[in-house]
Amino acid sequence: MESLLPFLLFSFVASITPGPTNILVMSHSSRRGMVATLPIIFGACVSAALVVLVVGLGVGETLLRYPRVQQAMAWAGVLWLSWLAWQIFRSTPPSLDPATACEEGIGIYGAAGLQLINPKVWMMAVAVVSVFGGSGDESTRMALLAFVFLLVCLPCMTAWAVLGVGSARFFGSPRAFRRMNAGLAFLLLLSAWLTVLV
Repeated sequence: MESLLPFLLFSFVASITPGPTNILVMSHSSRRGMVATLPIIFGACVSAALVVLVVGLGVGETLLRYPRVQQAMAWAGVLWLSWLAWQIFRSTPPSLDPATACEEGIGIYGAAGLQLINPKVWMMAVAVVSVFGGSGDESTRMALLAFVFLLVCLPCMTAWAVLGVGSARFFGSPRAFRRMNAGLAFLLLLSAWLTVLV
């Protein structure tokens, strides 16, 4: 596959650049640690790879044909991300008390669900199919592209989690941690609302 290197670069840029999912991963890892964030990373990456696969197998054409479906997905994603931003904003700094340290986060299914209604993921998948889909055995090619995207996405999103863990150590005081949460909540709101306002 001669387009593998350009596709690897595309996947890297699409996965590493700031976006709603990366901000959520960073926020979650800063509050709950790396181990608790790994299922979220896995769920989000697998879900994004599946979106690439199903778009490559024909769902993307349907999505492009019905702009109201795109709009509904965009608004559902923005509302959910706004709620998550509020949760980040009002979350308390992590506690050293083990009894309170096991509070629930977004979870693997929440992260996967976010990717399924994230218009950025669907448009990225449409771009993948348009640019790298090519000809030949479409199902095999799309399965390979989805798998390669998954392999690139996992370390990229893990890097955001590492950044979150490091920021939790850097922001040692509860006051600094609240400021970081406010900043992350604002970035999440901004990244969500720009998708429907621009």
